[in-house]
Amino acid sequence: MSSIYLLVQQTMFFSIPLLIVALGGMFSEKSGVINIALEGIMIIGAFFGALFLNLVGVNMNINPQLLLIITIMVSIISGMLISSLLAFASINMKADQTIGGTALNLLAPALVVYIARMIYNVKQVPIANKFRIAKVPLLGDIPVIGNLFFQNTYLTTYIGILILIVSIIVLYKTRFGLRLSACGEHPQAAESVGVNVYHMRWAGVLISGALGGLGGLIYVIPTMVSFSGTVEGYGFLALAVTIFGQWKPKRILFAAFFFGFFKTISAMYSSIPIVKDINLPHASYIYKMLPYVATMFVLAFTSKKSRAPKAEGIPYDKGAR
Repeated sequence: MSSIYLLVQQTMFFSIPLLIVALGGMFSEKSGVINIALEGIMIIGAFFGALFLNLVGVNMNINPQLLLIITIMVSIISGMLISSLLAFASINMKADQTIGGTALNLLAPALVVYIARMIYNVKQVPIANKFRIAKVPLLGDIPVIGNLFFQNTYLTTYIGILILIVSIIVLYKTRFGLRLSACGEHPQAAESVGVNVYHMRWAGVLISGALGGLGGLIYVIPTMVSFSGTVEGYGFLALAVTIFGQWKPKRILFAAFFFGFFKTISAMYSSIPIVKDINLPHASYIYKMLPYVATMFVLAFTSKKSRAPKAEGIPYDKGAR
């Protein structure tokens, strides 16, 4: 039974960052901008969050959960700043969005390694994992559910669920969400009724950057002891989650847990009784490949039915009709 609890908890640790970053990609693409740079944004968010903890957080004598919230704000701001480069290039300069995103993906790891070497003389930034919640009062005592979701957990898990709920409300129940979707489907029609397409697309990309930076930090805190400038392709996996989830929050939730489960198996296969008894040659390599192989298979069989926003990836020119 304890191994089942561990499997579920680890799946949450891997799935919540995927959910948050994929929702960020959804907001950007709903506005009409393809955010290929999610990988780079995650790297920037994770790095500056870890850097803040090491340079400033160690001297702050405050509650660990409050410190985590402050660190989250640092990662969100850093993600928004790096995503603003993509927004300026793709919206204002009308540059190719795929090339712009790829450039940020190449820039981010080189930048963080350079800064880390300047400060620590090594490329790793230590991560102090002191944010685990042993048990949530009262809720942690609930049979089964308490063990699964309210013991040995992180505040970031509940933040991820809250972001999902807010995303659903914003996208479907607010004027902002409807306008954002209109800019990704038919920007000329949106402009004709007074919607500023440029502003809406900037908002979509900045939201994407905020959630991408947050997702980077949430990914590294429970799973790493030091950050070395990589999130192991998680940003690209989040793109797959966005596509598999059909740019809809509820489906993205399902897709995030689907891929998060495979990622959990790849990370802790030696601790799962049924899996560890399977004798495979070079098992460690096979299990590490599993999430990405699953991604390719799922996208190969579902991509034909995918319906992306119609104006996605197409630069908007207000003067053109």
